[in-house]
Amino acid sequence: MRVLVTGHNGYIGCALLPILTRAGHAVVGLDNCMFEDCTMGPDADPVPTLRKDVRDVEPSDLEGFDAIIHLAGISNDPLGDLNPDCTYDINHRASVRLARLAKDVGVSRFLFSSSCSNYGAAGGDTILDEHAAFNPVTAYGRSKVLVEQEVAPLGDENFCPVFLRNATAYGFSARLRGDLVLNNLVGWAHITGKVRLKSDGTPWRPIVHIEDISQAFLALMEAPRDLVYNQAFNVGRTEENYQMRDLAQIVMETVPGSQVTFAEDAGPDKRCYRVNCDKILNAIPAFQPQWTARAGARQLYEAYQAFGLTLADFEGPRFMRIHHVKQLQKDGRLDSSLRWVPVAAMSGR
Repeated sequence: MRVLVTGHNGYIGCALLPILTRAGHAVVGLDNCMFEDCTMGPDADPVPTLRKDVRDVEPSDLEGFDAIIHLAGISNDPLGDLNPDCTYDINHRASVRLARLAKDVGVSRFLFSSSCSNYGAAGGDTILDEHAAFNPVTAYGRSKVLVEQEVAPLGDENFCPVFLRNATAYGFSARLRGDLVLNNLVGWAHITGKVRLKSDGTPWRPIVHIEDISQAFLALMEAPRDLVYNQAFNVGRTEENYQMRDLAQIVMETVPGSQVTFAEDAGPDKRCYRVNCDKILNAIPAFQPQWTARAGARQLYEAYQAFGLTLADFEGPRFMRIHHVKQLQKDGRLDSSLRWVPVAAMSGR
């Protein structure tokens, strides 16, 4: 297939591209490259790239593709809350527009990177499948719900939307994110000897390695249409639901000499949910997730050791998305709508 991956230069995209190319697909990326400086280790092999904001996509950019994997967007809750309207502009309105343009030019399969954040404040008493009610608590989660609700009606005999509700991602990437829970816990443990919990440890969260997310995109893109048409899939493994205190224990056992501590303002977190991921495993035999939290913690710890991760890097703009965006804005390179400031305008400051 000829595949367009939006947001290919980001955290998940760096893991996804090699998997798609090894499977024999012709991949083109589309990205505004906001996080191109947030690197750790070697980058993925380059692919042909459209350096463009997803809000500015034109029909001609999409012609000739068999599938679009849509990753691009505001990627976490703090960044989403920085400018909620901008979050909706990018994550919601631009995503729905992209799907409509894709349908208009004849792209047959549209895979949307949704989120288990759709379930939000569900509590941990019930393990939720894809029929569970939406209850998002942030602009990020609400934007994902809106896209699913507005793209699904576009489906027809020629256009096949698929929604991947990814569990909370973790794992090493050349475009590392330090603001994801397991990545963050291992980083703090490695650098400071403290497994630092920002909640009271009770919230439930499903987690999934970015390589397993990438394998899910590949499997759902290649699957027969009647198995995936206009369907949502929780992406992960049902047994990989953890309370934060359990993840902290795994990290403490992985990083020698580390101890669990709590932030001064640690308390309950409204984002609390467990999910059932059996649907994708039963419907799509090609999807065989390989990672566990313990294996992921080990991978992260070894990577942090190998690349000499420091606290300044980890907590600063290099690997914390919210700090990176604020730094770009402070430097005059990015405006309040998260668009690049033209070089001419910068030089005239």
